[in-house]
Amino acid sequence: MADLQQLAERYIATWNETEPAARRKLIDELWSEGGSYTDPLMEVTGPAAIDAAIGAAQAQFPGLVFTLGAVDSHHNLARFTWDLGPAGAEALIVGFDVLVADADGRIGSVLGFLDKVPAA
Repeated sequence: MADLQQLAERYIATWNETEPAARRKLIDELWSEGGSYTDPLMEVTGPAAIDAAIGAAQAQFPGLVFTLGAVDSHHNLARFTWDLGPAGAEALIVGFDVLVADADGRIGSVLGFLDKVPAA
């Protein structure tokens, strides 16, 4: 069974990794080949698409960092909140993700929800 706390921590670290080759290496290590990510703004499958989605989010919110909240888990599931904002400052965006680990302890899917977003 995967250490879901550690998997969630590494997942958030991937969203904070701004060097493309290092980020892709983390994705290849953490995600299953057919892994998927779905939130209200995007739905992607596979390492290349997940990498592109993370890169697009970083381009949209340059200089902001993700911070992991408490992780609650059972079986192969973890749920957790996260904040996105300037380091050490109030979060601009707050979300809630559900991570599903596969039989090999890698990320099979993540389902994301946005709880707080900036006004348009």
